[in-house]
Amino acid sequence: MSTFKNPVGPQPPQVYWRRRAMLAAGVLVVLIVIILIVVRPGSGGGASGDPSSTPSDTVASDPAATPSADPAATAPAADATADPNAPAPSAATGDAKACSPSAITLKPVTDKSSYTATELPQISMSITNTGKTDCVINLGSNQQKLVITSGQDQYWSSKDCQQNGTEQDVTLTAGQTLSTPPIAWDRTRSSADTCTAANRAPVTAGGASYRLTVSVGDITSTDTRQMILN
Repeated sequence: MSTFKNPVGPQPPQVYWRRRAMLAAGVLVVLIVIILIVVRPGSGGGASGDPSSTPSDTVASDPAATPSADPAATAPAADATADPNAPAPSAATGDAKACSPSAITLKPVTDKSSYTATELPQISMSITNTGKTDCVINLGSNQQKLVITSGQDQYWSSKDCQQNGTEQDVTLTAGQTLSTPPIAWDRTRSSADTCTAANRAPVTAGGASYRLTVSVGDITSTDTRQMILN
C-alpha cells in the first residue's frame, strides 16, 4: 500500500496523521492571509468618516471682513454665524417679511468680565428673532456696530476704521439666535483719523470700567456688557 495512506516510521501512525493535519492547517492559514492581503475587505474610495469633513451649518463670512493684522486697526464686524444649538439661517426669500425691530433682540457679548493688563477683550453680539414668524434682516458687517463707552464718553467704535463692509440679507426663523465672530479690542481709544497703533492712545486701566453696546441698522441693544480693565 501507499505510504500516504499507511505512514511508515518508527512511531505509531496516529503521530504522522496529526503532523499532516497540522501542516495542512498551516497551509490553509497562509492561503487565507494571502487572500486578505489581495482583496483587502472594507477598503475603498468612499468618503472618510472624519467628522471634521462634515459641511458646517454656518453663514460664510466675507473674506474682506477679516480683521486687520494691525491690532490697533478697528476691524469691521464679521457676518453673523449660526448658534450651534439653533437651526441654520437660510438665504433671504420672498416669502418672509422684513423683521420688525420689536421682534429682534440684540445682546452685547464679551469673553470675560474682567481682564488682566495683558488680555484683550473679545467682543461680539447675538441676534435673536423673538417673534413668532420667520423674517428677513440685513446682518452684513455694514449694518453691525459695536461701541465701547465709559460714563458719558465714547472710547471705541467698530465703525471708525471699517473697510470693505458687507450686506447680507438673512432669514431668521422664529426663535432663532445668531452670533457674530468675536473681534479683539486693543484697549485704545479709536477715531476715524487714528487707524494705526502709532496714532492711538491706550485707555485707562487699573480697574477702570467700560461698557459694550451693539446695534444692527437702527436696532440697538437695550442692555450693555461691563468690562473691567486691570
